Amino acid sequence: MDDWIKNGKVRGRITDDGALEVRCFGLTTQTKYYKQLFREFFRKDFQRLRPGYGDFDVHIVMEYTGDAPWMDLDNLAKALLDSLTGNAFEDDHQVARLLVERRVGDREGIYMRVAEIG
Repeated sequence: MDDWIKNGKVRGRITDDGALEVRCFGLTTQTKYYKQLFREFFRKDFQRLRPGYGDFDVHIVMEYTGDAPWMDLDNLAKALLDSLTGNAFEDDHQVARLLVERRVGDREGIYMRVAEIG
């Protein structure tokens, strides 16, 4: 696996099977924050991506400690998919499979895995 490229709270890598993995440490209920944060990361630090044109599988996990934050997962997913548009894929209509989940973790943050199908 490739090494993680890091900048502040965000890190990303391309796995051996070609999937994109991105992680952001820390949580906020302001989902628009993630859209801007990830877009900046892709623009400035992770320029190794070329948008794909096929169908994609996207898995998003929000991990929290303590009480679950008051956050709508559908809004989180929309912000994150918007940040991937033009980076991992041309348009979010290419997402053929989407799994978004909230779970207890050791550290608060957001994890995404994006893989082209087929």
